[in-house]
Amino acid sequence: MTATLAPEQTHADGVPDLPRVGFGAALHAEWIKLRTVRSTGWTLAAFVLLGAGLTVLICALNAEWLASGDADESPGSFITWGMLLAPVCAVVLGALVVTSEYATGMVRSTFAAVPRRGTVMAAKAVLVTGLLLVVGTVTALLGYLGGNWFLDREGIGMALEGDVLRAIVGSGLYVAGIGLLTAAVGFVVRHTAGTISLVLAVLLVVGNMVMLVPGTVGEWLEKLMPGNAGGAIASPVPFNPNLLDAWNGFGVFALEVAAVCLLAWTTVRRRDA
Repeated sequence: MTATLAPEQTHADGVPDLPRVGFGAALHAEWIKLRTVRSTGWTLAAFVLLGAGLTVLICALNAEWLASGDADESPGSFITWGMLLAPVCAVVLGALVVTSEYATGMVRSTFAAVPRRGTVMAAKAVLVTGLLLVVGTVTALLGYLGGNWFLDREGIGMALEGDVLRAIVGSGLYVAGIGLLTAAVGFVVRHTAGTISLVLAVLLVVGNMVMLVPGTVGEWLEKLMPGNAGGAIASPVPFNPNLLDAWNGFGVFALEVAAVCLLAWTTVRRRDA
């Protein structure tokens, strides 16, 4: 008895077809790359230290003042305070996921193994956003638990419900969006320092400088800058009352991230590795 083998699929030039690499395999490969480099661990450790550690420290230092009659701020402005700086680490992680491969030339091997570049981009996007969503939410929760302990001692503790719960979850959503935004910029810029500098400049510098623009134009620029629009969801009570409300601002932020992702996808498809 003999077995009949299916004919091997070949190109017109006689070269056998290689099996198509699916999204699951691409995602697994990207996860291996990310978890096997030391920079990932250090970046996430710094993220937790900034996000949770600074929240606890700020709450500890300001709890007595917040409980006094002299305070002109709500405790809600401080309960996720560290998440204002933690996005810096999300920017670093989002950049390194993409630009490190361009720096070493490994991206050519990646695109050779997975010729459908959209699959590579999607795998990196899912990995970055998923990881930062989990780490960001957990970090915000740790900061809340530690910081609220000091607020409780002064009788001004905040329950994990309503706007506080929204801010905890929103912190994860915001930093996940920042990571995705940075990864998209990385595909366009292809340079680690350039990507990090550009995103941080938009989030931290330009976002504050537009307040100097007079009139209605300046007010709307302030509302629509990515860091201002997206960051409102990560705080129960924002420091700046002129910003969009939490979910409307996050919707604007999501559209801005989607636009940059579309630009990155178009650029990667049309440009050589």
